[in-house]
Amino acid sequence: MKVVILAGGLGTRLAEETTVRPKPMVEIGGRPILTHIMSWYAAHGFNEFIVALGYKGEMIKQYFLNYYALNSDITVKLGSGDVTVHDGARDDWIVHLVDTGALTMTGGRLLRLKKWLLSEECFMMTYGDGLADVDLKALLAFHRSHGKLATVTSARPPARFGAIRLKGNQVVRFAEKPQAGEGWINAGFFVLSPKVLDYIEGDETIWERAPLERLALDGELMAYRHEGFWQPMDTLREKQLLEELWQSGNAPWRVKR
Repeated sequence: MKVVILAGGLGTRLAEETTVRPKPMVEIGGRPILTHIMSWYAAHGFNEFIVALGYKGEMIKQYFLNYYALNSDITVKLGSGDVTVHDGARDDWIVHLVDTGALTMTGGRLLRLKKWLLSEECFMMTYGDGLADVDLKALLAFHRSHGKLATVTSARPPARFGAIRLKGNQVVRFAEKPQAGEGWINAGFFVLSPKVLDYIEGDETIWERAPLERLALDGELMAYRHEGFWQPMDTLREKQLLEELWQSGNAPWRVKR
């Protein structure tokens, strides 16, 4: 099953880091946050990724082109140009790096991946700047059990995130970034049918607005309630929080390598 990771935004709220790199390449524990997300999926058996690139996407391409050299000891014979990569990272991942436009919105990025996704029964999708300890196999089983087009993982962080109103496990209303109130919010970690692409008009479509709102109104959006850890990295303070968790050895998303 393919996992789409949206990795093309400007990351303006984390400008201290993102003026020189795309937000998914900001490091936690000496590794880009993007690879932490991928490691969590891979630990659950999902190891084929489509990374939707935009702002400074060439840096993400360069990182994966040099992945083993950057994560291993190497020997370079300058006379011949031969390079030997010694024991190091051996992640058995397939990574598709797809340019989805510098200024494309989240829904538009997903629509630009249409040819990669139409043959799938369903696919997973998340953002390249949030970490969690979601049970991904349970999430997928939940999605398959209800037969709807879309499942969103919901969590309970602060009210500045999009609110989800639930009736049982069905989403009956989706409102991005309400002005007040607390409740279940959009934590990413979606499971989606390719049919959701019909809800996206073009590059300017924001996934979290019209598509999710329409899916909810059509009764096609369900929520997987996640009671565990979830933390986005929108600000320098949140980046420092994630770093402190990693350095403490208590990072809930940590995968043994």
